[in-house]
Amino acid sequence: MEPETDYIEPKGVGTLHRLFLERVRRSPDAPAYRQYDYARQAWQTFSWQETADAVRRWQAALAGEGLGRGDTVAVMLPNSWQWVLFDQAALALGLVVVPLYTSDRPDNVAYILDDCGARLLILEQAETWHAIQRGGHRLNALQRVVVTRGMAPADDQGAVTALQVWLERATEDEALPEPPRDGHALASIVYTSGSTGRPKGVMLSHHNMLENAHAGLQRIAIYPDDLFLSFLPLSHTLERTIGYYLPIMTGSTVAYARSVPDLPEDLATHRPTALVSVPRIYERVYGRIQEGLREKSPLARRLFHSAVNVGWQRYQRGQGLRGWHPKELGWPLLNKLVAGKVTARLGGRLRVAISGGAPLSRDVAQLFLSLGVPVLEGYGLTETSPVIAVNTLEDNRPGTVGKPLPGVEVRIGEQDELQVRGPNVMLGYWNNPEATRAALDREGWLHTGDQARLDEAGRITITGRLKEIIVMANGEKVPPADMELAIANDPVFEQVMVVGEGRPYLGALVVLNEAAWPGVARAHGLPEAIGAAREDPQVEACLLSRVADLLHAFPGYAQVRRLRVLPEPWSVDNAMLTPTLKLKRAQITHQFHDELEALYAGHASPAGASGQSGQ
Repeated sequence: MEPETDYIEPKGVGTLHRLFLERVRRSPDAPAYRQYDYARQAWQTFSWQETADAVRRWQAALAGEGLGRGDTVAVMLPNSWQWVLFDQAALALGLVVVPLYTSDRPDNVAYILDDCGARLLILEQAETWHAIQRGGHRLNALQRVVVTRGMAPADDQGAVTALQVWLERATEDEALPEPPRDGHALASIVYTSGSTGRPKGVMLSHHNMLENAHAGLQRIAIYPDDLFLSFLPLSHTLERTIGYYLPIMTGSTVAYARSVPDLPEDLATHRPTALVSVPRIYERVYGRIQEGLREKSPLARRLFHSAVNVGWQRYQRGQGLRGWHPKELGWPLLNKLVAGKVTARLGGRLRVAISGGAPLSRDVAQLFLSLGVPVLEGYGLTETSPVIAVNTLEDNRPGTVGKPLPGVEVRIGEQDELQVRGPNVMLGYWNNPEATRAALDREGWLHTGDQARLDEAGRITITGRLKEIIVMANGEKVPPADMELAIANDPVFEQVMVVGEGRPYLGALVVLNEAAWPGVARAHGLPEAIGAAREDPQVEACLLSRVADLLHAFPGYAQVRRLRVLPEPWSVDNAMLTPTLKLKRAQITHQFHDELEALYAGHASPAGASGQSGQ
């Protein structure tokens, strides 16, 4: 017998803050949020009513700033109860919330604050604010900066204030205005981390995000006793809509993970039933499993592969794709010895694990599904609040992103581009009518820039990006992201970018995993130090052999013939990755021009070709 649901319908509340107030009314004493208190060295739980009382205090502090409805305020905090308090307090006053990545570069943050005209910014440390000030923007609109950790520094205008001081200044006895009711009003401007150029501000309404969360619940049931472990940044729209607003709609509890390194311990502590993540987390666990297998005995490896084989048979039978097979009789033992140990790493009671934000390797998905981890791949964009489609527990096909959510229309346009229309589609781009016209046509169809196909059942498979196709010198077209995904399945490759625009063959720039490489090096008699390995031709031959095995399913022309090992990882700090950890192809191409040219030494390069076009 399934547990009862307690969904709040969007039409009954209208706005995101009124959704929160209705949840408080329905279940005031139920647990809402868990957070680690470093001072007490213990986890704290806050009820919905306790959260509402704190929101009112923050609301009074914001009201004291003299801000008007429609003014923008920015939040640059890690996932926390404070993020929720600030967001709800701002929404209660009709303010527009601009989420910022804590990992973003200061100059990029400065650009966003300037572009959206933020009146107030809340962040952790004054040092971060000083770095933003050096970003080259005047930030004339900004009148208050609130820091949550430590004391605020002396400031000529008194604009920088410690959180506790800011809250104590507020007069809670003052009558606060009635929360807005217009669900179609602008709720948030979310800046997309484009791989080229400056980010664009996506304008999302209350209606956009409410309808998207509600549509998701019609595909995957979530219950009041579900517990989410939140670690994907709340500045990422997937976490915000599905990991924050949706649990308010269902009355579920959210625990905020301390950090990614602490994730294994936090999973064991909270034993979540629901996770929202990007593929990289699943890929890391997959990589550690593969790494560990290499050190096991042949018998242990055979046992593991048997568990995956039998588990996949059971999974496919559960999906109605196969009948029962006698080998399933061995599952209780295989589950105890193998599969149960993997699921225990994730807390042991995970009911649903959403993967979105980037493609998930089919091999990774198949391994987890075989071992009993219910990974569901979905697809969406910031511009669609963000979910467009998702697989379900009953109809889950690895390699696809499932069917569109209820109320979301999709069609395939020119060049196989996926186009989307529905209540989740953005209002447009902030201060950028030209970009809005390019993305949204007159009939309301959003041009995603992603290529896709639909099967007979209506499931979507993403096949590439219009702007991420390598056209080789022989005219063959190659989707680099698919190849990069396949290569990254080998834990020795920490990062990879495939190149070859206008070239006679494909090459790759790779970053080696510092933990995995020494073991591979010892096994082949190669240099263990990555600095020495970079210039060793035998290292390149060894790595190319591994890459060839990983790309065996690709056409003959889609094979990497040369590669270069780079000295350090790509990161947000060195401007090689976006805050959502996507490759900045143009930046990498420019930074490593000499390494790229070395890949094609002796081959003529067509004019303008520099490893990657249009990136």
